[in-house]
Amino acid sequence: MARGRQSTHGTLGRLATELAKFGAVGTVAFFVDLAVYNALAFTIMDDNPIGAKVFAVLVSTIVSWLGSRYWTFKDGAAKSAPAELFWFVLINAGGFVIAALCLVVSHYMMGLTSKLADNVSANFVGLALGNVFRYFMYKFLLYKIPTRRIASSTAGRSDAESGKR
Repeated sequence: MARGRQSTHGTLGRLATELAKFGAVGTVAFFVDLAVYNALAFTIMDDNPIGAKVFAVLVSTIVSWLGSRYWTFKDGAAKSAPAELFWFVLINAGGFVIAALCLVVSHYMMGLTSKLADNVSANFVGLALGNVFRYFMYKFLLYKIPTRRIASSTAGRSDAESGKR
């Protein structure tokens, strides 16, 4: 019984750590996205919020991929870097579509065309929904850790926790 609780506690601890790392990487990428978007939206792309968002997402995607590959999901990063980047960009394109659709609905369909409305729809609502999509795609598709690696990793931790070796 105690071993089952330790296993569950360990699993929850690993999940909490992974979510914290995902959140930290996402926060950095969010601020990169926000800064690039606003730098463009208030200057050279002031009449093109969608173009500003596309460029901001491209820059923040590279930041997010580096953090995800080398920190958050490093145990699942078994693919070659170019192949992984391809799939990462594809998944992020799905997240981008979610954010862009929020911006399109707000800006063009609802007529909320202020810079504040564009920021809220694209950078808060859209990114939040896109992040939920991204996390599940990264965790269960792109950085899926093979079962045998989980089992051997868990077995090593259980033995260490119980004092065996």
